[in-house]
Amino acid sequence: MADVTDLPVAVADVCVRVRKNIGACGPYAHVVVQFEPPGQAGVELLSTVPQDRLPAEFLPALREGLLEGLAGVAAAVQVTDGTFHDVDSSERGYTIAGREAGRAALIGAGLLPLEEAGSLRWTTWPRMPEPVRVRRGRPRPASASP
Repeated sequence: MADVTDLPVAVADVCVRVRKNIGACGPYAHVVVQFEPPGQAGVELLSTVPQDRLPAEFLPALREGLLEGLAGVAAAVQVTDGTFHDVDSSERGYTIAGREAGRAALIGAGLLPLEEAGSLRWTTWPRMPEPVRVRRGRPRPASASP
């Protein structure tokens, strides 16, 4: 990534749903995030999700993941939806969700190559590139018939 310090364009509706089953349970997190060019330096985080859907206790972990995923790129970030699970939600899950959401924003804004989208296990967004399936060592577009 070049010396870009601000997210240059908006990236809307980044949805991350972490569901990692380790034995009987594992980290769970779900957020829908809007990214905008920043109004000030750094990452501005605002959640408009009611506490009964996404408790504020998970926001610091989400912010930590966003900072890691955005890799120094400043952005205004608004969490517009999300859910949690009474047993399986944890700070770890929301850190993973934040990291994936931040990387998705960089890909969506053209700051990372589209091929990087394949490494995002739990993330989707409206302009996400179509995944490539590998069969017998040959990459094929997902729309190709088997």
